[in-house]
Amino acid sequence: MGSLLDSIEKPNDIKKIPPKYYTQLAAEIREFLVEHISRTGGHLASNLGAVELTMALHLCLDLPNDKIIWDVGHQSYTHKLLTGRKSGFDSLRQYGGMSGFPKRWESDCDAFDTGHSSTSISAGLGLVKARDLLGEQRTIVSVIGDGALTGGMALEALNNASKLTTNFIIILNDNGMSISPNVGGFSTYLTDIRTSDSYLHLRDKIYYSMNDNLPQVVNRIRRAKNSLKQLMIPGMMFEDMGITYLGPVDGHNIPEMMHIFQDAKRINKAVIVHVITTKGKGYEPAERHPSRFHGTGPFDVKTGLPTAKKSKSAWTDVFSTVMIKLAQRDPKIVAITAAMEEGVGLKRFHNIYPDRFFDAGIAEQHAVTFAAGLSVGGLVPVVCIYSSFLQRAYDQIIHDVCIQNLHVIFAVDRAGIVGADGETHQGIFDLSYLSSIPNMTVMAPKNKWELSDMMKFADRYTAPIAVRYPRGEAYDGLEDKRAPIEYGKAEILYEGRDILLLAVGSMVETAVAVREKLRARSLSCTVVNVRFVKPFDEEIIERLSKTHPLIVTMEENVLSGGFGEHVADFCEEKCIGSEVLNIAVPNEFVPHGGVSILKKVVGIDADSVTEKIVKRYCCIDPEFCSRMAELGEREEKQKEEEEYKDTPDTEVDE
Repeated sequence: MGSLLDSIEKPNDIKKIPPKYYTQLAAEIREFLVEHISRTGGHLASNLGAVELTMALHLCLDLPNDKIIWDVGHQSYTHKLLTGRKSGFDSLRQYGGMSGFPKRWESDCDAFDTGHSSTSISAGLGLVKARDLLGEQRTIVSVIGDGALTGGMALEALNNASKLTTNFIIILNDNGMSISPNVGGFSTYLTDIRTSDSYLHLRDKIYYSMNDNLPQVVNRIRRAKNSLKQLMIPGMMFEDMGITYLGPVDGHNIPEMMHIFQDAKRINKAVIVHVITTKGKGYEPAERHPSRFHGTGPFDVKTGLPTAKKSKSAWTDVFSTVMIKLAQRDPKIVAITAAMEEGVGLKRFHNIYPDRFFDAGIAEQHAVTFAAGLSVGGLVPVVCIYSSFLQRAYDQIIHDVCIQNLHVIFAVDRAGIVGADGETHQGIFDLSYLSSIPNMTVMAPKNKWELSDMMKFADRYTAPIAVRYPRGEAYDGLEDKRAPIEYGKAEILYEGRDILLLAVGSMVETAVAVREKLRARSLSCTVVNVRFVKPFDEEIIERLSKTHPLIVTMEENVLSGGFGEHVADFCEEKCIGSEVLNIAVPNEFVPHGGVSILKKVVGIDADSVTEKIVKRYCCIDPEFCSRMAELGEREEKQKEEEEYKDTPDTEVDE
């Protein structure tokens, strides 16, 4: 028989495949995923663990009429394959290519755009209520991981779902992990269910062994499952809430899952189906190291090792080292993260200082208020969360940290454009939302040494403070420029006369490149490392504006509410005569793609910035504009002459 996967060209094609070939199809899907993700990078371990689960859902549902909402969505690759998007994997997570997450614009079978955790039950409940009010007939399924179930939103949604009197299926995909191993009481509770000897003995030794000879008794047992589970599993939290619980079921046994999913469809209330899966299933390196293969770059299939060699330290690696050194010097330093121990670089800290490390689970709001409590208790908490995830705790930053003016340090990782994960993960709003909060200080380092200096400064500071830094390799230029950090003061890196470049954090490297490009056009630049976004250095701007007709702000953040807008407002208020040009990410969501490509697309790469500055400076200085026009004409003429010289002689002698 040929490739089964090749025969799936559209939704529901899987139903044409005989059951005896399901195992072969699962193997083909895993082989396909490993092969393609090894080239493009992407989320591997979570997808390998959900292959049979996805197949069983597609066999039991009618897509796109029925709806599947994937929590986070990084486990939806098999879903994409089964809905006819196989060819899209060649451009997975690349600019203009297929997203690594569900997208409604991409397919009618993607019911809800996702990317952040713990949202699927709320969204699913909304779809259920819309279905019921419109009198439609469809099955709504939310698939959520056990890690995501620790998020407050998920528990809030379960509380509402418990009142339903119509069908709503919640698949609990339980692999014991989110990105890092799960922590906390809820994880322990699920582990108790998974390993409950009394329950598993009842299910395996009685329930299934009686099926052949006494089906009527089995049906009665099934109908009486609520009472049996209440007896066999202490607590039964879901049942106590009013939500029917089915399982646990083997998440790699398709017939068993199909059977229980069909049962779930007949229940006129919210029902949780507890499915046990293995993250990284079928690919040994991913099974052994699921965290490493949660989100991976290109790798060698045989060894599982990355194919790209790291030439420089990553910003996260630098932060990791700094945290350990800070903890050695200051016994009050503690670290908090939200299910991202490895992602934010705290694994070594955890190993060395286990009593001073706290993983709050996927619960950013709790993490921030917990940090506030630690601060009131006399410690110095460092909250380490990605930029796009920290925005989920905006209320807690305001109410529980900043109103009380507490000494909480926010290490904001993945600030700026992060690339392939797309709109939900781009860290382009933190300067805006953090700068809007009274009592908050916001800093951004220009290079890896300044990140270290800023963290030390933040430790000495006694109020809320955020240090934001990007993803990827840490900039190691400007090593010789390391002026001491003074509160609210910027740093002059290069002095010039025509243009004042005010660069925030990661944009300092770009500003240095822009300076060289402008020098080639006979423009002189002063380059300032802003350091403090809030409060920014008003004195240096007011002083340098007197000798620079154009002020250019540069930030890897949206324009609205960002550093540039604050500088423009300040200049207007102070009647500063210099023109202000804001270089920032446009006020729009940035799609997935490579970081360098996206920076060019949104116009914050060195070439784009240079062209914007030249164009604006032409408006300020007509003489410069004339020189640029003459230069352009000369360059064009020279180019034409070179092309003519290189053109072969095609004339033929008669």
